Amino acid sequence: MEAEKLLVMQNIQKSFNDVQVLKSVDLDINVGEVHALMGENGAGKSTLIKILTGVYPKDGGKIIYLGKEREINSRKDAANLGIGVIYQDFSLIPTLSVVQNIMLGKEKNKFGFLESKKMEQHVINLIKEYGFDINPHAIVETLSIAKRQTVEILKALCEESSLIIMDEPTASLSAKESESLFEIINRLRDKGVSILYISHRLEEVFRLADRLTVLRDGRKEAVVEKGEINPPDVIRLMIGKQLSEATASNALKKSTNEVVLKLENLCKKGLFNNVSFEVHKGEILGIGGLVGAGRTEVLRCIYGADPYDSGNIVFEGEPLPNVVNKTIQKGFGLIPEDRRNQGFVPLLSIEKNIVLTNFDKTSKNGVMNAKKEKKLGQEAVKDLDIRPNNPLIPVGNLSGGNQQKAVLGKWLCRDLKVLLIDEPTAGIDIGAKDEIYKIIENLAKDGVAVILVSSDLQELLRVSTRIVVMRKGKVFKEFASGRITQEDILMAASGIQEKEA
Repeated sequence: MEAEKLLVMQNIQKSFNDVQVLKSVDLDINVGEVHALMGENGAGKSTLIKILTGVYPKDGGKIIYLGKEREINSRKDAANLGIGVIYQDFSLIPTLSVVQNIMLGKEKNKFGFLESKKMEQHVINLIKEYGFDINPHAIVETLSIAKRQTVEILKALCEESSLIIMDEPTASLSAKESESLFEIINRLRDKGVSILYISHRLEEVFRLADRLTVLRDGRKEAVVEKGEINPPDVIRLMIGKQLSEATASNALKKSTNEVVLKLENLCKKGLFNNVSFEVHKGEILGIGGLVGAGRTEVLRCIYGADPYDSGNIVFEGEPLPNVVNKTIQKGFGLIPEDRRNQGFVPLLSIEKNIVLTNFDKTSKNGVMNAKKEKKLGQEAVKDLDIRPNNPLIPVGNLSGGNQQKAVLGKWLCRDLKVLLIDEPTAGIDIGAKDEIYKIIENLAKDGVAVILVSSDLQELLRVSTRIVVMRKGKVFKEFASGRITQEDILMAASGIQEKEA
């Protein structure tokens, strides 16, 4: 007997600025099914989900939900159909209670007065029905990440969602919290709720999914049934053998230069554990791994932005202070993953953004020198070919590639010794990517040690001279020589490839 279809997406197409990102993609989900959606970064997963939830309009194709063709033009349209979504970044209000968060926008009232008791009882009944372990009166900011995720699930169930989309749901969860989530997912499936599960963590997908759809380069590559799911085969479908071989790296080698930075058993509870590696002068050390592997957190601790619990960071033979202004003085720079919120001030000019990390060069006794500011801004625009080439333009008005150049420019006018870069080309066009890569490579040639975190496997292979792969907060494998492909890195990040002795 054929399973009942809850959702059918047929020939979905979407383009941005004449670049087609979805090319006639099909996706179907059965009633009471856990369906995984897999693919590399840029494969089209997020765009497809945003079309399904009304964030983006589709350019072509049709959506059939519960047997009828539907037009989904807003988040409200999706919610009215019974489509709930839980993003990586929760949409909860920390200072409100569980009940208040769940009922927000769905308040019950009579004659203009809130029926608090009725709303509270509704949430309590929902918690009991699904067997969740959560206090309806707790304030959300006092809850663990796993409990907050439960609140998000309850919000979707309160809307009577028949389909819940989960985007990287275990990225911030511990192993124990993940187990609790898996139990909830199985409970939801048993009650006929469908789950669209998006994750890079292959072991979770193989454990939970009834079927999985693989996207690659904006196309549906395959649909795999539960009994046919084999990790190496799925990885090959995601990457494509030809693409993997074409972008294989032959340039990996362990540097013979002196070690400038050394991490010894670095630990931060709940994020990473016993992380150890060395970085040599003039080396580009790539750090690969899945979302939640602890890569960003390690970079922030090296830079001094976050404290760590134990272990040592040694720079040029001496302990490195865990204080940002001292690491900057010693020649460290950080290009953060979230450049808009952490890398630059959008309303300030290129010139003013460049000066942000260089007050020691442009001021004396607390008094700014306008001529020195102007000179730094002009030099950055010229040296990095920032366009438009006007240092007085607000950085927020620049393209993504030029914004990233402005962030780089803050550090290039210093005596840089170690540059920490997190997702250097996320959201940047191909031409600008190549320019960023050349800047990084030239820094390494000048003796700067570069640590580069990237989820783009092609990027890791293109830029790195050595690659360390992190998994679940630990260094899992190092690639220092030989022919390495995207498949090798992804298999290590997924825990499929055995750890080297």
